[in-house]
Amino acid sequence: MDRGGRRFHAVLFDVDGVLLDSAAAHRRVWDAWSLGRGLDPETVWPLTFGRRPEDTVRDAVPHLDPSAERHALDALLAAEAPAFPPNPGAAALLASLAATGTPWALVTSGDRDSVPARFAAAGLPLPAVQVYGADVAYAKPAPDCFRLGAARLGVDPGACLVVEDAPAGVRAGVAAGCAVVGLTTTHGARELAEARWVVGALDEVAELLRGGSPRGAPATQVSRS
Repeated sequence: MDRGGRRFHAVLFDVDGVLLDSAAAHRRVWDAWSLGRGLDPETVWPLTFGRRPEDTVRDAVPHLDPSAERHALDALLAAEAPAFPPNPGAAALLASLAATGTPWALVTSGDRDSVPARFAAAGLPLPAVQVYGADVAYAKPAPDCFRLGAARLGVDPGACLVVEDAPAGVRAGVAAGCAVVGLTTTHGARELAEARWVVGALDEVAELLRGGSPRGAPATQVSRS
């Protein structure tokens, strides 16, 4: 899989906003949590993307116990169980990776208990390698999670393509030394401008992996030295 002189030997996917369409469910959960604690949901919501819930809690309300609040958030998320459909193109993209024997992994700030059930409900396969927020000391935007994902696949980070929808995840992938494609499912292209490419749909990621150019690449491709 060549693109711009680089060969990608593996793909590292974020989950929420990338393979799963979870924004609406997460918004309901965070809004309910914020209102229950006397916080402005519009202030809290931007702090949530690509990050562990505990890290969001620490930033939003430092006096609360992040672990206890994580349990409360998990309970709210459990009630949203049917509300995590696959993003358009996810099944086809993962099938194409299986067909070509391309290794791939999940690298998410989510938790190990919920993701497998959501993938099963969405009809998506789970890869052998899955990295969760609890697996690293420092979560996104730190690079640790993507470096760990690459190491577990036995691939150098520089040979990995990261697919992310959140600025924190994009920064983590870039810092890990990976090539990053930003997916505009939850953020605009300008917010993802640190990525090497910015695309609007997963079928454009598939085209990128085939060695082609995503639709509208001249307008959305980010120039990097």
